[in-house]
Amino acid sequence: MIFENIIYFAVSLNFVGHILYVQSIIKGYTKPNLVSWFFWTLAPFLGVFFQIKAGAGLSILPIFVAGFGSLIVMVAAILKKNGFWKISAFDIYCGLFSFLALVFYIFTHNLGISVLFAILSDALASVPTIVKSWKFPETEMWAPYLFPIISNIVGLIIIKNWFFPIYSFGIYFLILDITILFCIYRKKIFQTTYLTT
Repeated sequence: MIFENIIYFAVSLNFVGHILYVQSIIKGYTKPNLVSWFFWTLAPFLGVFFQIKAGAGLSILPIFVAGFGSLIVMVAAILKKNGFWKISAFDIYCGLFSFLALVFYIFTHNLGISVLFAILSDALASVPTIVKSWKFPETEMWAPYLFPIISNIVGLIIIKNWFFPIYSFGIYFLILDITILFCIYRKKIFQTTYLTT
């Protein structure tokens, strides 16, 4: 039980990451892609609903905070003039496919398939931010991606029933956050590697 309480600390870190990101938006350094952040708000909330139906416990907290933190980021970006990345046709297509995956997710009666569609929806919506992080890493910030890695690792460790609808979102978020962090810092990583060889 004491170990399970670590989840509250891990989730707090996750939330701090989103707050730091909002501060970066307000200062004009970071420009989030609204297509990604909209679905990063919606899909986790739906995921939490289905995880509760599957019998998940405290392990859903990192997923809930991912959705709630994304909502705060989205509102901050909209309220800040020029606070978000220009939406392209590519972003709209990713958003449409993501929306279709969400529709399948909502109307599928199989819990495992529903969660799979939710993850697919979130992943498709993540593509614009991954591309932006790769091409324009200076428009992104590390905090909302690093802290959730810690939070989701703790969430996975405290799972008692390893059932796909319960653990899948946590593993997906780990892969996504590591991917985006790599895209943001890849130039620095390769420059450091090149200089030391």
